[in-house]
Amino acid sequence: MRTKRTCVNVLSCSIVLAGVAFATGARAECSRDTLRQLADTYVRAQAAGNAAMLPLAANASYAENDKAMDVADGVLTEALTVDFTRSFYDTTQCAAFTELVAATHAHPYVIHTRMEATEEGTVSKMESVVTDAGDWVFGATEFLAVTRVENWDEIPADERDTREVIQAAADAYLDNWGNPELPVPHGTPCSRLEGRISTAARDPAGQTCTMGAFPRPLVTGNRRYVIDETFGAVVIFHDFPFIDAGLPPEHPGTPASQAFRVEGGMNRYIHEVTACTTPDCGRPPAAGRQGGRGRQGGAAGPGGE
Repeated sequence: MRTKRTCVNVLSCSIVLAGVAFATGARAECSRDTLRQLADTYVRAQAAGNAAMLPLAANASYAENDKAMDVADGVLTEALTVDFTRSFYDTTQCAAFTELVAATHAHPYVIHTRMEATEEGTVSKMESVVTDAGDWVFGATEFLAVTRVENWDEIPADERDTREVIQAAADAYLDNWGNPELPVPHGTPCSRLEGRISTAARDPAGQTCTMGAFPRPLVTGNRRYVIDETFGAVVIFHDFPFIDAGLPPEHPGTPASQAFRVEGGMNRYIHEVTACTTPDCGRPPAAGRQGGRGRQGGAAGPGGE
């Protein structure tokens, strides 16, 4: 796993968080072009390993895996071989999201990044879930092979769901972790991609998104969203309890991000990246392959093969 660095020099930390308590969303509306340009700039900055390329607002904040730090101390200082990206643009919240895969880089990564912006297109808040070897069922090569062939194209204007419908489909998925009796609107087909494991391998045309119950009800708090009606997409950054065995039971959870494609109010794709505080979240790799996470039920595991 990559060593995470924190800021120790107050004078150099002009863009460090005062506290890692991100708002649910930004408050200003902005244009789609503004957000697209910002996401493109982020990708170029990551490819160049040059964080200074990002247009940062005064008092901007930055965090990796829920750790506040100076952006100059983070993964953006590494010039990554970027194999694939996918971005979404939330003009209502003035926020952008990018999924970035660096599978052929010497040190592979899968990174989910959420940015809040000003109307002028500068970054006011930025947070990333940065995953690499040792994180939950990590496998950048396998992740890349699946994500690059999925269809996340724009949805025709007259077929798009509302923001409320898109968010409700994704929230239902996470709410079900706390109450397995709650219904989740999964379409057919529907597949989940978690690290190196895709449930589509079991049945590409089937509905393989349904999960069984965890050993105990889970409450996923601190949800932060990016919603893009044009792509039928919603991304939720949140705290994932239970999964990381290296954390005490009362801990709110490890950093995680879920990206959903929603079509006609039904989930079509679900991508998850989850960071671990201990290698493999303190769980044997076989658990991720066979049952995963201690969930109950055969088809429910993240990659029951």
